[in-house]
Amino acid sequence: MGAQVLDNESCHQSSFYPTSKMNRKPGWKAGATFLMVTFCFGTLWYLPVEIYLPRSYVDVRDLCSPGDVASKAAVLISNYSRNHPVFLQLSDYFWVEKHSLYELPYGTKGSELLLKFLALAGHYHVPNQIERLQCRRCVVVGNGHRLKNSSLGNIINKYDVVIRLNNAPVHKYEKDVGSKTSMRFFYPESADFDPDLDNNPNTLMVLIPFKSMDIKWMKIILNNEKRVRKGFWKMPPIIWDVEPQNTRILNPYYMEVTVTKILGSEMKPPEKVKVRPTTGMLAITFALHFCDVVHIAGFGYPASDNEKQPIHYYEKVTLKSMAVTEHNITMEALAIKKLLQHRVIQNLTYF
Repeated sequence: MGAQVLDNESCHQSSFYPTSKMNRKPGWKAGATFLMVTFCFGTLWYLPVEIYLPRSYVDVRDLCSPGDVASKAAVLISNYSRNHPVFLQLSDYFWVEKHSLYELPYGTKGSELLLKFLALAGHYHVPNQIERLQCRRCVVVGNGHRLKNSSLGNIINKYDVVIRLNNAPVHKYEKDVGSKTSMRFFYPESADFDPDLDNNPNTLMVLIPFKSMDIKWMKIILNNEKRVRKGFWKMPPIIWDVEPQNTRILNPYYMEVTVTKILGSEMKPPEKVKVRPTTGMLAITFALHFCDVVHIAGFGYPASDNEKQPIHYYEKVTLKSMAVTEHNITMEALAIKKLLQHRVIQNLTYF
């Protein structure tokens, strides 16, 4: 049916494997997984028919076991550690003993602009209502077309932490994607959403800093400085109505972990690293280090020869838009498939 891949707009792979005895209870739908392997322009495609979480699944409160995801992730991710701040903060990154080995987007080396921004920002921490949870149930909501007419909105709203990606809208799509947004991962070029209609008042806007200009853009927007129109592959918003206390910068540590530990790419020499994980892949990596339950929804592509099927639930862009991306979508598909097979994450949607 479709390729298990990720794109720059975060429409992603979908596959679910049962993770507990709950999956054998009445109401669970099961199917055999059939694997079709072909090569199409260098891409590996899969055809799954799979077990998934049913529409009747409404109470996520019974699923949480503190440390569950951490223990499973540690088996797959070498040197797995949660001893890193999730968001960049001045005290953790710019003292002599804590030099970063890599420049953006993999580290903070040589980023004086980032230093200045963090000195001015003053907001680094996870909100108390999330921090104090004994067990964090998270769902990463992809932008895939499979969410359309899914009626998953009420289920998504029940998670403690709902992570959304880039410019995916919520307004007018609540029935399928929910209305709750705890965190929105984005970069400047993908910030063309309505901060009021598509987020909640306390939503954390989490910037993924792919380049120094991304930090500069946020600094300019929040301080209402003179706008800069160069240095972006697509012009980001010049007016962005977001409260400064709701903004965060994702720790580049997760970019490094995604590239080296989850996607298995080399980081030597650092200046020649070409791998750019998608927003969705980074959000999943973050969730593996932050949450006790990690579910995904709306991940997946249409078949490689399907030129008419939209890849997003909210627009008619097709798979052709992936032709010029810098992401290794095949590698990401295999990585997510592995996480699903080892029951580290679970899926609310299916092919």
